[in-house]
Amino acid sequence: MTEASGDDRRPASRRIADDLRRSIESSELAPGAQLPSERQLAATYGTARNTAREAIRLLADSGLVIAEQGRGAFVRRNAPLIRLGNDRYSPRYRDSGMSPFLLECAKQGKTGRFEVLGIERVQPSEDVAARLDTPADSESVLRRENIFYADADPVHRVTTYIPWPIAEGTGLLDPEVGHPYGIHGVLEERGHTMARLREEVSARMPTADEVELLHLSPGVPVLDVLHTSIDQDGQPYELTRFVMRTDLTGLRYDAPIE
Repeated sequence: MTEASGDDRRPASRRIADDLRRSIESSELAPGAQLPSERQLAATYGTARNTAREAIRLLADSGLVIAEQGRGAFVRRNAPLIRLGNDRYSPRYRDSGMSPFLLECAKQGKTGRFEVLGIERVQPSEDVAARLDTPADSESVLRRENIFYADADPVHRVTTYIPWPIAEGTGLLDPEVGHPYGIHGVLEERGHTMARLREEVSARMPTADEVELLHLSPGVPVLDVLHTSIDQDGQPYELTRFVMRTDLTGLRYDAPIE
């Protein structure tokens, strides 16, 4: 880290933040390392503690550091990612007896679980109705909403929409669907086997609700993944929106070029 320069016209907080950022990017400050205290930074740069506090806030907002009340600020660790890719629905994993998410967790030595936020028959939005080829003017879909956890960390907010004629009278209406292969086992029993998937992926900053549900630190964006399952007859039969923490999750695709 460098001390103040007389001809540097950047705001002092920005200068401190930029110096700390360089130290982080060069690994002088390694993942998990504690940053100098506000008092130390203020003395080094000849500023007020409020200025040093603002510098740390800038780094926290950009996702580089985590500020912990009463402990200080720490360089964000590069946590192992829960990677979900195009092979997660492959039949070759059926013998594991685990859903795709639980299998991904197990591969990384984590314990997966989910918490149900709600299950109800609803009128879909126009975009959901269009993707599922179902009416938008009636309660034509079942909506299931969950939070998925890896160990103690909430990592995905998952909202699934299934056409009501497919979901009616099945375990999909229950918190525990009661099938060893989860939701997709139930859907296969209803005559819909996944032959193709379509995924639309974008990145954005989280909503206030998502920050709370996923325990997100400042500056951490989310991946917004719209997954559509398409069956052997070319019919879309399930749409799931995954809102994923980017500090604990990622996507991996390995597919042939057609």
